[in-house]
Amino acid sequence: PGIKGMVMLVFDLPSFPFVCQLIKDFYPPQKDTTRELIQSKYLLVKQHDRVGRMADTLEYSNVALPRQRFEEELLRELRHFCPSLLDESGEDVVLRHVYIERRMVPLNIYLQESSPAQMEAAVLEYGNAIKDLVAANIFPGDMLWKNFGVTRHGKVVFYDYDEIEYITDCNFRRVPEPRNEEEEMSGEIWYTVGPKDVFPETFGPFLLGNDAVREAFMRHHADLLDVEFWQSHKERILAGH
Repeated sequence: PGIKGMVMLVFDLPSFPFVCQLIKDFYPPQKDTTRELIQSKYLLVKQHDRVGRMADTLEYSNVALPRQRFEEELLRELRHFCPSLLDESGEDVVLRHVYIERRMVPLNIYLQESSPAQMEAAVLEYGNAIKDLVAANIFPGDMLWKNFGVTRHGKVVFYDYDEIEYITDCNFRRVPEPRNEEEEMSGEIWYTVGPKDVFPETFGPFLLGNDAVREAFMRHHADLLDVEFWQSHKERILAGH
């Protein structure tokens, strides 16, 4: 679970190639969100043009599963993170509200296990997926590799909707130049940041720690680190394109 808004259940059943996601009951202070806000993000995706780059979700209520299929460690985790969605009163474990998505290989794991040619293709696909989303007025929010999956056919698809926004609602900015040596050496952010502010040049340290991945990314998608790319697309969308 980490600091994400969802708990994900992966069933080790070849006949059930899906994952179940449950919204947590609580979040750490650094994650400013609510159950209602996360549900609104999933509804946005459901109603939006997904351009083949966002996984569709099926929404279910009161899903009953045999208790014997749950290890006690998993039940403890569910009781901790989302007790309001859990009913253990009978022989079944009932999940009161759940989203189901087709299972994919998380992109971060795929990159770790891929050959150089597969890695190059996956990084190219990752950037293309983001650019397709941008063209559809979607900013993924959290662009970490783990929030994207690779399908059986090698296509990269986004599947974590906690922090998505419309491109037209975002304020794309450059990181301001430090005004003095104290700001330059500071380990803290010295400039103001609004709730919808996005600084594309800061994506690199979070995404490009692996030298081979960085080389492929910069060869194909260096423009994703440039504020002009994002701002120009925002202006095109606002102009009706």
